[in-house]
Amino acid sequence: MLREQVEQFMADHVYPNERRFYDEAEKLGPWAVYPVVEELKPKARDLGLWNLFLPESEHGAGLSNYDYASLCEVMGRSHLAPEVFNCSAPDTGNMEVLARYGTAEHHALWLKPLLAGEIRSCFAMTEPDVASSDATNITSSIVRDGDAYVINGHKWYTTNATDPRCKICIFMGKTDPENPDRHRQQSMILVPMDTPGVKVIRPIAVFGFYGVPDRASEVIFENVRVPVSNMLLGEGRGFEIAQGRLGPGRIHHCMRLIGLSERALEMMCRRGMSRVAFGQRIVDHGVWSERIAESRIAIDQARLLTMQAAYMMDKLGNKEAKALIAMIKVAAPAMACKVIDWAIQAFGGGGTNNDVGLASAYATARLLRIADGPDEVHRRQIARIELNKYSLAAPVRS
Repeated sequence: MLREQVEQFMADHVYPNERRFYDEAEKLGPWAVYPVVEELKPKARDLGLWNLFLPESEHGAGLSNYDYASLCEVMGRSHLAPEVFNCSAPDTGNMEVLARYGTAEHHALWLKPLLAGEIRSCFAMTEPDVASSDATNITSSIVRDGDAYVINGHKWYTTNATDPRCKICIFMGKTDPENPDRHRQQSMILVPMDTPGVKVIRPIAVFGFYGVPDRASEVIFENVRVPVSNMLLGEGRGFEIAQGRLGPGRIHHCMRLIGLSERALEMMCRRGMSRVAFGQRIVDHGVWSERIAESRIAIDQARLLTMQAAYMMDKLGNKEAKALIAMIKVAAPAMACKVIDWAIQAFGGGGTNNDVGLASAYATARLLRIADGPDEVHRRQIARIELNKYSLAAPVRS
């Protein structure tokens, strides 16, 4: 029922406003609020299509990861949709962190207005001077000073920081850099964006796009003081929080990419059926039958693997499902890059501008081969898990 409602809302409100959304993003830029988003939010909220991503929570629809995955796929068909339903990254992950690990005070100050769609948030982890794919490399510091923590760091690809509605940041830095356990050196702390010393330096283009599909930003934190009570869960618990945050986030990214790929395949087919080249419809040339068929196979493979991962997360937890989460994070973006690239090819030169949204779709897919962990990190984890099955201690199966 919810899927049908989301699909109807997309047809009535999202698809007809996409051109306006892209125009506003281009003309107003990444420092602005896009009016079309704010106009559509109340419509979605009035229909109860709001905060659908929160599993087992009094604040959301109470859906499982498996249930939400199919809704996320529909939303993923358009860059405009996720924020309209208050289901866009990084707010979704940040709200989950606050719901799980925040105090009553954090809930009142930040979670409640985020759930209401009144403010936005950002997540600051990646740094320009180190290989942040290994998060133990981060150099930002969080130092206790009496009843406050002093924060210093240089972050980038801090999504949402240029948004004027962005009021709170979840910041990851080191509280105990000498701890022999490298995964206990880091902590996460809440930093209000209006705190002295927080400087949003610039928006960062993603393949030339500002604001769509991402408000990537560079931010400097210089002697930023926040209360001790802003620490999440406790010192040294940053990696623990990150694992709780990233599992659902990766499912969401992958399902949105599957929806985006479905849209690209639909556009590829319609374009190929409506255009004639060398005396034949484009789809009647042999290469396009191959591409359409391969796209259908690849999308369905990625969807089934992602749904399996969501099911295992619900049944066994994120830790037990980590191999499947890693697999979908490699499979879905690679699939999306291929399918969207073929759709661009079907549109010819027109596919390389953003009139039909394929250029920004490709930017999204390519970005997600890096965001939330690059392909190489996930492949390494998959290989380790697989090799552990055949360790010396494991019995040999005939």
